[in-house]
Amino acid sequence: MPRRAGRPNFLVILIDDLRHDELGVGGHPYMKTPHADRIAYEGALFERAFHTTPICSPNRASVMTGQYASRHGIIDNVARDAASHRLPNYHLALQALGYETAHVGKWHMGNDGRPRPGYDHWVSFDGHGRLNDPTLNVNGRYEKHPGYMTDVLNGFALDFVSRKHERPWALLFAHKAVHPDAFQHPDGTLDLAQRGGYRVAERHQDLYEGCVFPRKPNMLSPAQVVKDKPAWTEAMALKQSDAAKAILETIRPGSQEEIRLRARMMAAVDEGVGTLFDALERSGALDDTVIVFFGDNGYFFGEHGLGPERRFPYEEGIRSPFLVRYPRRIKAGTRLRELVICQDVAPTLIELAGGRPGRQIQGRTLVPLFSGRRTWWRKSFLIEYWAENAMPWLVGMTYKAVRTDRHKYIHWVNKNRDHELDELYDLETDPFELRNLNRSRSHARVREKLRRELGRLVVVALGI
Repeated sequence: MPRRAGRPNFLVILIDDLRHDELGVGGHPYMKTPHADRIAYEGALFERAFHTTPICSPNRASVMTGQYASRHGIIDNVARDAASHRLPNYHLALQALGYETAHVGKWHMGNDGRPRPGYDHWVSFDGHGRLNDPTLNVNGRYEKHPGYMTDVLNGFALDFVSRKHERPWALLFAHKAVHPDAFQHPDGTLDLAQRGGYRVAERHQDLYEGCVFPRKPNMLSPAQVVKDKPAWTEAMALKQSDAAKAILETIRPGSQEEIRLRARMMAAVDEGVGTLFDALERSGALDDTVIVFFGDNGYFFGEHGLGPERRFPYEEGIRSPFLVRYPRRIKAGTRLRELVICQDVAPTLIELAGGRPGRQIQGRTLVPLFSGRRTWWRKSFLIEYWAENAMPWLVGMTYKAVRTDRHKYIHWVNKNRDHELDELYDLETDPFELRNLNRSRSHARVREKLRRELGRLVVVALGI
């Protein structure tokens, strides 16, 4: 099919577990990511972008479908292989619009790495894969590829971008980095010890030696956390068990060395972004390509006593770096503060491709924001999580939460019936979420308004 004038290519780069501040442009105190930063400097940085179920499989499914987890049904990291072959993936819509589509990297909605519908080209791996000498599924065949996973995936992405294309193309490039090596059982439980945690490319082993990530006010001990967050009492006690400590010791969560290891892993990711920029410039396709860069969930460095975690609705868990470059529509250096969620990716790309997002999509197209037009935008969104077996201390921690421009309300579904253990924060006066206002009489009206809004969003997310 000949290329239709005005339709861009799409390069979507997804990083595993990347916090909103784990980029140079995101404010990291020592990490250097000049190529990823270039996307923001020559495009837009969305300062308030979020995940609505901040763990791997559900959030990736939300990106692909444009739906909340309540609707698409991938609610945890259990191996839902059959369901993941039937997701209403936005690449199916792009194929119908004449796009050549490709997936390179981590899939992890279902643990098998076999090709999914919607892709003309496929490179992936089972489960979390391995950081060294990975076995990849390349267009239906499993192959051993020697080398460092990030470099190997960079090579596949570069090959796709560099080849001659007769049609506009869409590549989802999903890194394993910065997730540590881990073995995942079919029930979703992780064995971090079996593969040894973070792995860094040999050339980056000494990078950032001695660098320090500043301590934040909400990096608290478990005893300090439960004073204002009583729903965490049992979980924090369980986290001190021998079984929990065996998991935690593997990757030293929240330590300065863990933070440095993640920064070292990002060095190889950023090098790959640079090679993709070079390839697009050589072919003359750079300004005709929408480049999107973001993470699949946040991560805690010990904030609220959490780590190695990303599952919970505090800002470090739900915020994402979100960068978009497309000079045909976006002015260089744009900064946007609208509340953006991962479900907005699918409808945005479908609209830019010349299509119309289906009614099943719950996200909103970002195209009006690109141009700076004043438009009605969401004032709140839902965050949801279903307790799972991944970590032994998480049992019973199911929640539904609402985040607005200013406030956040967290309802612990399995913990209480009359909301006495819930949490309410004023993010304007308390950005570190240290003062739980749930029992504050002066915030009674705000609390009741947020409870009603949470109920409304839960119904909307279900699609009923």
